[in-house]
Amino acid sequence: MEFHLALPEIQVNRTFGSNTTPKAQRDDSSTTKGEALRLQLAILLTIRYILPHEIAFDIKLPPPSLLSQNMQQEIFHNQMISETIAFVKNTLVNAEAGHDWWHTYRVWNNAKHIAKQEKADVQIVELAALLHDIADAKFNNGDENIGPSMALNFLNEQGVDIITIEHVVNIIRYMSFKNSFDGNTWTSPEMEVLQDADRLDAIGAIGIARAFSYGGFKGRTFYDPAIPPNLNMDKETYKKSSAPTINHFYEKILLLKGKMNTATGKKLAEERHRFMETYLEQFYKEWEGKV
Repeated sequence: MEFHLALPEIQVNRTFGSNTTPKAQRDDSSTTKGEALRLQLAILLTIRYILPHEIAFDIKLPPPSLLSQNMQQEIFHNQMISETIAFVKNTLVNAEAGHDWWHTYRVWNNAKHIAKQEKADVQIVELAALLHDIADAKFNNGDENIGPSMALNFLNEQGVDIITIEHVVNIIRYMSFKNSFDGNTWTSPEMEVLQDADRLDAIGAIGIARAFSYGGFKGRTFYDPAIPPNLNMDKETYKKSSAPTINHFYEKILLLKGKMNTATGKKLAEERHRFMETYLEQFYKEWEGKV
């Protein structure tokens, strides 16, 4: 099935003339031609977002001569985001619930919010957020190169410039918590934003849900008092750990508040961290039958 939609000719009713034209006679119901184009493009991209990835969908835009350079860049970015969403949703259709499209969606929203507050490059942040878990190593036999490689190939196919591709791929390669064991020195403001966005989804109510989802996926017990948390792991020990899920709180997710990079991320982490502390207090009370 194929869809071919074109932006119709823009009709903008606007009164031009002398400054004596009465304000009541000016048509302020429609704004600039650029804003009208943005509105129509948003409608078409919303349709692209809703349709399954398998359905061919071609958006016909006005010729570049009718668009400003900024608008051309904005249109390309919006199309790129739309195509990336479709690609990620299709790729992660059968993913474990803690690392599926909805995890990506939440991280993407977190990242956009933090990027806006921290004045980071939103284009880089959005692409990296959407592609950051396209092929998580723990679901691919520990291969830490497959995710960056898939992102690189996809962005190349979409005609993204090489500087953007290199930045996005580096973020995906180095942002993970497990890579902090290596003492990685590569970073950027955009990676710091995305690390915070991803870490926010690993804590709080959703972080707890994700931890137990992954623990169940791996067949791990909830809690075993005879197995204490390992607070001195190296990267390989962390990757191979099969400890109970409660241990994961102490080995990773309770540490994330202190690892936030940005002022916005640190602020957002506070409430989620407190929720986890409250949860653990209740968990131990119920475990011992005290409530």
